[in-house]
Amino acid sequence: MLEKVEKERLYRSNNNKNWKKWGPYLSDRQWGTVREDYSPNGNTWNYINHDLARSYAYRWGEEGIAGFCDSDQILCLAPAFWNGKDSILKERLFGLTNGEGNHGEDVKELYFHLDSSPTHSYCKFLYKYPQQAFPYLDLVDKNKKDRLSPEYELMDTGIFKDNRYFDCYIEYAKDEINDILMKVTVHNRGPEAATIHVLPHLWFRNFWKHNPRFTRPEIVSLSPNCLQTNSARNGSFYFYHEGGEQLFCDNETNNQRMYNRPNDMPFVKDGINNYVIHKEQTVNTKKQGTKAAVWLKETIQPGASATFKVRLSKYQLENPWTKFDEIFDKRLADTDQYYEELSPKKLSTEHQSLLRSTVSGLLWTKQFYYLDVFKWLFGEPGETPPQRSHQRNYDWQHLTCRNIISMPDKWEYPWFAAWDLAFHAATFIHVDPDFAKQQLLVVLREYYMHPNGQIPAYEWNFSDVNPPVHAWSVWYVYEADKKKTGKPDWDFLERAFQKLLMNFTWWVNQKDANGTDIFEGGFLGLDNIGVFDRNHMPPGIKKLQQADATSWMAMYAINMLHMSLELAQHNQAYEESAAKFFRHFLNIGWAMHHMGKKDISLWDEDDAFYYDAIQFENGASQRLKIRSLVGIIPLLAVEIIHGSVFKNLPQFNTRLEVIRLTRPDLTRIISGIDNKNKDGNYLFAIMIDDRLESLLKRLLDEAEFLSDYGIRSLSRCHKDKPYEFGYQGNNYSIQYEPGESSSSMFGGNSNWRGPIWLPLNYLIINSIRKYHTYYGDSYHFEFPAGSGNMLSLKHIANALTKRILKIFERNEGGQFQYHASDQPLWSKENFKEHHLFYEFFHGDTGQGLGASHQTGWTALIANLLLEMDE
Repeated sequence: MLEKVEKERLYRSNNNKNWKKWGPYLSDRQWGTVREDYSPNGNTWNYINHDLARSYAYRWGEEGIAGFCDSDQILCLAPAFWNGKDSILKERLFGLTNGEGNHGEDVKELYFHLDSSPTHSYCKFLYKYPQQAFPYLDLVDKNKKDRLSPEYELMDTGIFKDNRYFDCYIEYAKDEINDILMKVTVHNRGPEAATIHVLPHLWFRNFWKHNPRFTRPEIVSLSPNCLQTNSARNGSFYFYHEGGEQLFCDNETNNQRMYNRPNDMPFVKDGINNYVIHKEQTVNTKKQGTKAAVWLKETIQPGASATFKVRLSKYQLENPWTKFDEIFDKRLADTDQYYEELSPKKLSTEHQSLLRSTVSGLLWTKQFYYLDVFKWLFGEPGETPPQRSHQRNYDWQHLTCRNIISMPDKWEYPWFAAWDLAFHAATFIHVDPDFAKQQLLVVLREYYMHPNGQIPAYEWNFSDVNPPVHAWSVWYVYEADKKKTGKPDWDFLERAFQKLLMNFTWWVNQKDANGTDIFEGGFLGLDNIGVFDRNHMPPGIKKLQQADATSWMAMYAINMLHMSLELAQHNQAYEESAAKFFRHFLNIGWAMHHMGKKDISLWDEDDAFYYDAIQFENGASQRLKIRSLVGIIPLLAVEIIHGSVFKNLPQFNTRLEVIRLTRPDLTRIISGIDNKNKDGNYLFAIMIDDRLESLLKRLLDEAEFLSDYGIRSLSRCHKDKPYEFGYQGNNYSIQYEPGESSSSMFGGNSNWRGPIWLPLNYLIINSIRKYHTYYGDSYHFEFPAGSGNMLSLKHIANALTKRILKIFERNEGGQFQYHASDQPLWSKENFKEHHLFYEFFHGDTGQGLGASHQTGWTALIANLLLEMDE
């Protein structure tokens, strides 16, 4: 059956082998990354910038526009473009560095991840390329403004006026595992004929310079329409093309341009660029090298298109074009059938299209990520060590990454982030279960996880602390997989659980300074959500006792309890772990209400809300009365466990009974563990009864957290009433800011002081659904608060989902709500059809903000669509 084809490929392609051996694994940006930074002072953004990138041979990875490569990134394939007017070839996407953008780094291009099958047997990408000279300097100059001003985008330059641009569609299809077809279709959207230069590039990542085990590979001309690659690492490949001029150079640094010293090779990395743009004799006339391109060009009439075809194959083909279009048709049909089966029938046509765009965007986020911290710090064996006065990540010398990993955004954040990855896996489980599990397990391996048990955060500082959501994701993935297949994956669950034991212990040892089950963690991924930088306490304050860190740990404990109970059905030795994590959960919940000299609680009875509390040097504590997501996170510490789970666990039941008898104060404050509902379910939660009702009242109040487009990160009550805190002559304040941040805290490229963030919104909705499983339809609450409209918790979860989905629906102006309202181009033909997936969204208007291709955790839109039950 046709619908089985892609699933069968997926089944045979675990661990990025077989049909997943080749995919869109090139980064969108390798320049400006920590791993390529060899500056003495750690000046990452300026060591290799966009301008220098064409001349510098990278050490740790490659980049390109809509690029493809194998899972070891030995050989790379990507198109480059030239409109005949730009001063450089368009080989890579342009954007501003963190210091150049008024809200941090920001890509300044228009491109869309249109489609992908799970095995990348078919992929489609759209790049919009202006016909006039690209406004590089204008974008840099016009973004030199204050943080309160809106960003100056490519559309604002007027470069798309009169539709003078090319739509460049890049498509890939695989005939077999090692037979990759690429088709570039260029549409002239302008009013006059225009010439486009298309240069499909084929090159080797420079793996030989720093590793004497490998010999230099080569690419040579086999005939006027075929190149051949040869490497000891992957043998020979044949690169077929139709006409054009073959150009060759080497993927080696232009030392003359970079460092004002002689080149090691006569034909260096930017040779093809300089030959095409400047007519310099910088390509190898012997037609050999480690980087090659085919220079194709076509003058296209207004409204017409031209197609350029190339094929990279392990096989010598007599006629590579015979079934070229037929292969594309078959792979597209396979992909259509896959998404037809994935999409619930109840979804509207628009929502089915959104689901496909979301999943495709997530599949395009995969990237070959390579970094050996020891070698990065101290150099290669036999080489002069790099001069580093700032030895970033010195404590992570064991860390060696060389994997295909899902990135938050392959341009803005082309490095893995631990807590982002947990959310990515929660969506991948619905698309590619093996990849979802692999993503969760890889960061728990001994060459990622620190020997002390910490999970690496991200390359800027692997020691930063992110919310501990890994266990939540492991349990979510395990349950979703079990529901789908009918079989429990004990091996996955047990492997993850054993490593998570180490990480949980790290949290207890490192982030509970007083040993009282009240946790710290610093910014915890929520950047500027505090009144001051939560990573650095003001003078006179001993520490911050965090409602969110403590609640995350309660959630961690309850996830580990659930895993322990599940594993105990398979191996009763896990009863010990179940008892341990049950007690942890109780202790954390109790501690949230009893701490410090005055037995202060993080829960404020008058405000009916959880707050962070600061501890002064004298031991006294004070709540910081900021109504933010910090106080909502306790809602997430909830699990529903069926009574049958406890039936054959005598040791656990005995210990539970002892706690009931000896510490009834513990069990009362946490959950009704003595009460099961009519379905036999028990509720394990911090937020129960009056506290749950009080928190929901604030959460669902449109004057506070509830927006037309989801849940805000900071209550709107702080718009007119900023929270202020003064101590020892220093004054700090926080105000509701629904859009971009006015603060430069943590790079200033994100804002948790009002906008809507998908990961937290998803966890809130997911938790409300769990409460509904326990309370059922009999429990009703006002939605919105004060409206008199009473809904069950299930219907509240659905109503919240619908509000979030409005962000991705068309408004009265005919454009998606997340687009800037002052840019009418988004409602025009050829602009209005395709989705972007922003990092976060304006708390009042739903406008997309931050990274524009963060289909990483914003891909949770797919989960919301799949889990809507009405």
